[in-house]
Amino acid sequence: MKKYKIGYTQGVYDMFHIGHLNLLNHAKEYCEHLIVGVNSDELVEEYKHKKPVISEADRAEIVRNIKAVDEVVIAHTLDKEKALELYHFDAIFIGDDWKGNPRWEQTKVDLARHGVDLVFLPHTEGVSSTQLRPVEQDKVRD
Repeated sequence: MKKYKIGYTQGVYDMFHIGHLNLLNHAKEYCEHLIVGVNSDELVEEYKHKKPVISEADRAEIVRNIKAVDEVVIAHTLDKEKALELYHFDAIFIGDDWKGNPRWEQTKVDLARHGVDLVFLPHTEGVSSTQLRPVEQDKVRD
C-alpha cells in the first residue's frame, strides 16, 4: 500500500526531459493517484518572463501520456493552498534542488497546517529545460 492516496506535483514541463520523467516516476511510487499540474502559458510568462517553447495544450498531452500520471490539470497559480482546495491531495512532490528555498520552506509550513506533506524527491543532475532552450537569434554573434 502506498503512503499517500492523492499526490500532486506541478511544473512547466517545457522541453520535457529525463529529469521530468524521473520526478513523475518517483512521485508515483509514493501515491495511489498522481495529479500533475502543467503551468499555463500565461502563468509561465507571468513569473518566468518568457514564453514556453511548447504550448500548454501540447505539454499537457505529453504529460498525460506518461504511465505514472493519473490526471493532468492546467495550473493557473503557483499558490499550492489554492491547488489543495481544487485537488484535495495529501502530499505534494518537488525536486530536492528546492530544499532550503524560502518559498518552498514556507509552502511546507502552510501545507502542514492542512495535514499535507511536502516531499522532496531526488533532482536529476545535469539536465534542465533552460539548457535545452534554443539560443535567441538576436544574442548570437559571429
